[in-house]
Amino acid sequence: MNNIVRIQPMQYVHLLDLNTNVTVLEVGPKSLILQDNHKLVEGPLPFVVIPPGHYCVIENPVKQPCEPGKQCDLKHGYREVRFFEEPFPLYPGETIEGAQQLAGYKSGIKALPVIGPNEGLQLLAIVDHVDGDEERKTGDFWQLEGPLTYKPTPYAEIVKRVKPRVIRHGQALRLKAKQAFVDNKGQKRVTSEEWLIRDLGAYLPGVFEEVVGVERAHTMTEDKALHMRAKQTCIDALGRKRNAGDEWLVTSDDSEMYIPEVSEAVVAEVFKTVLSRKEYCIVTDPIDSKGRNQLGKRELRKGITSFFLHPGEDLDGGILNSYILETDEALVLSAIDHFDDDSAKKKCHRYPGDRWMIFGPTEYIPPIEVTVKSRRKAMPLCENEGIYVRDTQSGAVRAVMGPQSYLLKAYEELWVKELSEDVENILKNGGGIGSGDIRKMAYFESSMDPTVARKGGRDKTRVIVYRCPGNTAVQVYDYLRKTARVIFGPDLVVLGPHENFNVLSLSAGKPKKPNALKTICLMLGPDFITDIIEVETSDHARLKIKIAMNNFFEVERENEDCEQGIFSVPDYIGHACKSVASRIRGMVAQVPFDEFHRYSTSVIKKAVFGVDKDGKIKQRLRFDANQLVVTNIDIQSIEPVDLHMSESLSKSVQMAIEISTKSIERAAEHEAKRTEQMAKGMLERQKLTNEKEAENARVSLFELRAITAAVESSGQKKAEAQAQAERLLIEGESAIEVAKLNAEAAEIELNAELQSQEMEKHGELEHQKQLNELELQKAKELAEIEANKFAAMVKAVGPKTISKIARSGPESQAGLLKGLGIQNVLITDGTTPLNLYQSPGGFMQSGMTS
Repeated sequence: MNNIVRIQPMQYVHLLDLNTNVTVLEVGPKSLILQDNHKLVEGPLPFVVIPPGHYCVIENPVKQPCEPGKQCDLKHGYREVRFFEEPFPLYPGETIEGAQQLAGYKSGIKALPVIGPNEGLQLLAIVDHVDGDEERKTGDFWQLEGPLTYKPTPYAEIVKRVKPRVIRHGQALRLKAKQAFVDNKGQKRVTSEEWLIRDLGAYLPGVFEEVVGVERAHTMTEDKALHMRAKQTCIDALGRKRNAGDEWLVTSDDSEMYIPEVSEAVVAEVFKTVLSRKEYCIVTDPIDSKGRNQLGKRELRKGITSFFLHPGEDLDGGILNSYILETDEALVLSAIDHFDDDSAKKKCHRYPGDRWMIFGPTEYIPPIEVTVKSRRKAMPLCENEGIYVRDTQSGAVRAVMGPQSYLLKAYEELWVKELSEDVENILKNGGGIGSGDIRKMAYFESSMDPTVARKGGRDKTRVIVYRCPGNTAVQVYDYLRKTARVIFGPDLVVLGPHENFNVLSLSAGKPKKPNALKTICLMLGPDFITDIIEVETSDHARLKIKIAMNNFFEVERENEDCEQGIFSVPDYIGHACKSVASRIRGMVAQVPFDEFHRYSTSVIKKAVFGVDKDGKIKQRLRFDANQLVVTNIDIQSIEPVDLHMSESLSKSVQMAIEISTKSIERAAEHEAKRTEQMAKGMLERQKLTNEKEAENARVSLFELRAITAAVESSGQKKAEAQAQAERLLIEGESAIEVAKLNAEAAEIELNAELQSQEMEKHGELEHQKQLNELELQKAKELAEIEANKFAAMVKAVGPKTISKIARSGPESQAGLLKGLGIQNVLITDGTTPLNLYQSPGGFMQSGMTS
């Protein structure tokens, strides 16, 4: 039984003859008895069935014709493509390309490639062959375009399926040649050449065309243009020839949408330059009618206008506003080239280097031959205000004072007057600089200029004005004329361009230190000078004396020599203090300490002022060098320098103080006793007066007590009666209020109970309503389910089947039962057999057994 091979129709087996070692094909239907020298290699296997629209590739096909059961020769290494045909077996050695052993031959059967519209199929020749009228060489590439169904051949293989590229509005497809060829428009292309396809719609790239990308169009507007540059000599997208390196502008007048060619490069987007009525600009290197830049030229363009800057053009300084001059304004202009000036009232010719002014009110736009040096505005100057003006042609400097409004001329400029650092600080501080403990510093506070501190410093082009304090003098020196003048305060000092203050370096402090105070003001007095000097008596007692001298300057006004004389001594304080100290030391050295201690004032005055012919002390000391007069001298304190001398002096002073204190104590004690006796007498007298007044007051008190007792007894009864009445009234009102509150409480309880019952009934009704709605919803859903079930059953059985069942009669049912092999059937009525499909299992079993 195992040696019998039954081959069904449309099946085949491979038998190996062990004697000849030949494998043959046997096809069915037949039954084979295997001999001892036969061996079943494969099978039984079904025939290969290729459905319509499919194919398979047979490797190592047999040489045709070949009959089953006989030895056949194979074409080793060859491939054969078979399409839809009668089912066929595979001869020994034949295989289906791509078929898997477990999955059978069906995995090797493939659908024919269908190329849709605008699609392509790239093929590669693997052997030399003739394709229709074309002769193909090994390695050739070509492409088939749809719509078509491609039938594969064993001489070419499919490389890839090519999808079309859709070119939309405002787009272009950029292609690159893989090798030299002729495109579909008949244009010769060389290797690596790039070009654009601008036709809208689907484009199918050729076999030698590589898609680089999609170029998008640049949208042109009235305010935007493209700056283009040619990378090589070419024809641009507008059909114009461009040389390598050329630059040009593409505007909306040329094209609304612009897609550059591959040889063009977009340098930048250029926006339109818009000039309003009061604006202008200067274009450098403007283009001519041929589109070439006129290098070195400049062109003035005024508003209202708009334009694009072409390549190579530029704006010198950007967009400028026209100069709108008011009545008190002017422009300083300078010519850089020859031109005819018609802006003035009279037309004139200007030469390079000319300088002139144009005054307002006007609106002015300078030509390209003119440069604006500066814009000037008239400077309002009030009285005692001024500016320093310098003539640039002659170099002369002058001061222009108010009240006026001054406008600088064409060849004039503001001149900066520089001062030394000391003078700047002196003016900033009101006239003097020094440490804060110097008394004279407070004198300059009234002359400080608040505007200088507010502005952060002095305007060096403004005329220097200093408010000279009262009873002072300021000396100003003119270095150009080599003269000096003196201004007495209170007055205003106005410095000319070549004038400067005479700075005084004075001694200050106690004792005096040289150059401690720098000032431009000379205090004329009356004033006082305080100093501390050391002296030594004839008995070698060294003392420190603090003195204060009243002084003033004795000056004759309008006498130039006298006025200048007060400034002949720069440090008049130091000079006066040294002179006075020298006189005092000389006089004190001639007297002993006791005498000096007793008569110090007269000794010092004699030393300073001297005595007249009658031996009287003079009243003043005058310094002829600078007319300083000392009128009085005051000794503020005398302190010994030596410590022992100081102790002796303090002991003598203490003894004098004790003697004076004891005498004062005795006088005070006597006066106290006298005052005490007088006070005792006045006290006794006052006691008697007070006792008399106390008795009178006691009588009045008893009278008032009697009156008060009477009032108290009557008022108590009246108050008790009134309180009883008010108590009864309050109790009655309280009872009424309690009754009202009880009634309101009962009403609230009844209302609450009624509301609770009402809410309970309402809840029950709502609950019952929801139950009824749920029952109704459930009934609706069950009915809908039954309806859907019936509809589904009808749809499953089908209307035709139901119709046939309805038309089938009893005979068809009987025949059906007979076909099932049922012999004895129980007949319910004379015409219709029993429906065994719906009968119990016992009926079916009885029918089958019978």
